[in-house]
Amino acid sequence: MENNPLSLVQLNSLVRRSIEACLPDTYWVQAETSDVRANSSGHCYLEFVQKDPAGNTLIAKARGIIWAGTFARLRAYFERETGQAFVSGIKVLVKVSVGFHELYGYSLTVVDIDPTYTLGDLARKRKEILNRLDKEGILTLNKELEIPEAAQRIAVISSPTAAGYGDFCNQLNSNAFGFVFYPRLFPAVMQGDKVEISIISALNRIYEEADNWDAVVIIRGGGATSDLSGFDTYDLAANCAQFPLPIITGIGHERDDTVIDMVAHTRVKTPTAAAEFLVNHLRQTAERLDNFIQYIYQEMPQRIVRERERLDGWLARIPSKIQLRIQQESFIQERFARRIGTALQTRFQSEKHRQEICLQRMQTALRVRMQTEKHRIELYSERIKAASPDILLKRGYSMTLKNGKAVTDASRLRPGDTVETRLAKGSFKSKVI
Repeated sequence: MENNPLSLVQLNSLVRRSIEACLPDTYWVQAETSDVRANSSGHCYLEFVQKDPAGNTLIAKARGIIWAGTFARLRAYFERETGQAFVSGIKVLVKVSVGFHELYGYSLTVVDIDPTYTLGDLARKRKEILNRLDKEGILTLNKELEIPEAAQRIAVISSPTAAGYGDFCNQLNSNAFGFVFYPRLFPAVMQGDKVEISIISALNRIYEEADNWDAVVIIRGGGATSDLSGFDTYDLAANCAQFPLPIITGIGHERDDTVIDMVAHTRVKTPTAAAEFLVNHLRQTAERLDNFIQYIYQEMPQRIVRERERLDGWLARIPSKIQLRIQQESFIQERFARRIGTALQTRFQSEKHRQEICLQRMQTALRVRMQTEKHRIELYSERIKAASPDILLKRGYSMTLKNGKAVTDASRLRPGDTVETRLAKGSFKSKVI
């Protein structure tokens, strides 16, 4: 073998023949599209990938090709059935033949596609978005808003060049009832990969002046059904669901609702139908006003007559009612007067008895207090008698006076001072030497 090595092209040819021999049939394959591109010849080149559900990392990849004739037929069929453009990032079920080229290597050639598989995946994604909105408690917020009775100031989100926008304005302005509407366009991209960010930007501009508008209309009209995927995103749906003004959608498709159709206040099929809805809403308001006017003209005179008769009846009943009320009040006053007399007599007796009790208590308290004070005076008298100088003198004590004042300190006497000494019986004078 080392003496007869294979060239690369020989090895690749061997691989090609082996694959053709082992995999001669076509096979249905589930995969996700990636790097989808069509060249000027109409051929479509792409990659099929499979990702790990846990980590979203690639676990398989294969180069794919759809020849021009097959691609034109399959793309139209796929987009018509699914409403989804054949682009990167969608899950598909394709029928492929396995091939190997000496120069280009391993590839899968697509010969058929099953749109129902993609439809199921799209439906699953829509369901996941709706479940998330419901879990967050915002799914039906816009539906719970009330469209104003006179909804005439309409903020319109649409492409300025869309025929649907012109149809919408014509339908509003040429309505058979002569109603006046004030629509204003907030331009947005309504197809392609910028639908989501463009409509959200328009909603933000409307929100800044929300007090100037009664409702928001999102209309598309025309365009391929395959361009509807931009209306099936979580961020756009969340913005619409939480918007403070009622949203009316008329995206121009009849078969399947997009996610924003499901969260909007009202969904209609076309821009013209959106205009008809607004005209009809205003017509219902006008009819209610006409009914009120008819009621005023027809019912009010009869109501005035009935009320006048009722008033006359009340006026006739007033004298007797007044007389009866006077009698009732007189009886009540007499009863109160009797109750007041009885209550005063009872209160007088109670107060008299209470005064007698208080007087007895005061007399008793005074006698006790007088006895107490008399006893205390006697004690004070005994103490005063015991402290009298005469008593002390009788016990043999004497008292020395100088100039009529008692001498208690000998150091204050001076030679030659005359002092008086008092005894129990008599007194005598002395001179200090």
